[in-house]
Amino acid sequence: MEIGGVKAFCTVWYFMGAMPRPRAFDLDVATERALQLFWSKGYDGTTLEDLTQVMGINRPSLYAAFGNKEGVFRRALERYVSGPAAGAAAALDADTAREVAHRILRFYADTVGQPERPRGCFLVQGALVSGDEGASIRQALAEQRRLGEEALILRFERAKREGDLPADASATDLGRYVWTVCQGIAVQAASGATRNQLRGVVAKAMRAWPD
Repeated sequence: MEIGGVKAFCTVWYFMGAMPRPRAFDLDVATERALQLFWSKGYDGTTLEDLTQVMGINRPSLYAAFGNKEGVFRRALERYVSGPAAGAAAALDADTAREVAHRILRFYADTVGQPERPRGCFLVQGALVSGDEGASIRQALAEQRRLGEEALILRFERAKREGDLPADASATDLGRYVWTVCQGIAVQAASGATRNQLRGVVAKAMRAWPD
């Protein structure tokens, strides 16, 4: 009986030990912290040690939850698109093409001065990578920037169909123009430009809008 009892205990202990342990950290919180770090330092400038310290986890936990450093970055990118960048996407719902352009430009200008976020745009800051290791990250960020520009172009094409833009206006040129100014504002913001200075850029950019 005693031997059987010991055997049963060991069997239970074995299966309990083989069961995956519950995650000891908040995945959303860890991802948000990683986003802030990548946003500030870029992909190449962020080390695994930086990530584990900021996220409050060890390397085995990081690998188990995200796979590797690139996996952490891609999860952070998803969080950025659905979170901080959501205001830019919301600008597409404005009633007129002019208001769409104005709202998205102001969105980029007004991100300056928000203490909970690094300056600039993550899609730009996160691309500060070099070497072969960052190739897939550069592609992922370039794809997100392309999607942003494409969304503007599609919205302006709709505006042309609705008679909201002149017939000779190019939706492609306007979309690329607005998106380029947005990215320029993001770079200026990261370089220390004030909100009022960037709003001045927005005002000048809107003067070029077709009547």
